[in-house]
Amino acid sequence: MPLTNVDNLKNDSTPLEQAFEKFPVDRPGRIVFVGHHLSTKTSFRCLIRRISLAGAEIEISPQQPVPQNFFLEILGIHDEIGCTLVRREEEKVTIGFNMLIDAEFLHHVIRLSFETSH
Repeated sequence: MPLTNVDNLKNDSTPLEQAFEKFPVDRPGRIVFVGHHLSTKTSFRCLIRRISLAGAEIEISPQQPVPQNFFLEILGIHDEIGCTLVRREEEKVTIGFNMLIDAEFLHHVIRLSFETSH
């Protein structure tokens, strides 16, 4: 699916989170809590199922609380992505990135996932 201009979405019934193509990655990650003075001491593991330029679908334990705002770290990549909770249904969590990630970064994540699965 090609990238869709955000202005075109205002008149369309397609939600913004469906505007970008999602890629399966099934990659381990960490949710890093944003604490006092932006400290990042608390974290827990998750599984990143699908990712796009604008967000991701992750799985975590249904008992694990998810903060409204946090950082996502992808195993094998040392950058943290600022995120906001969009929706939660049991263990399936939909998150939005606070800024669109770079297309080259997304390509790197997809390639890394492919290389480790084969």
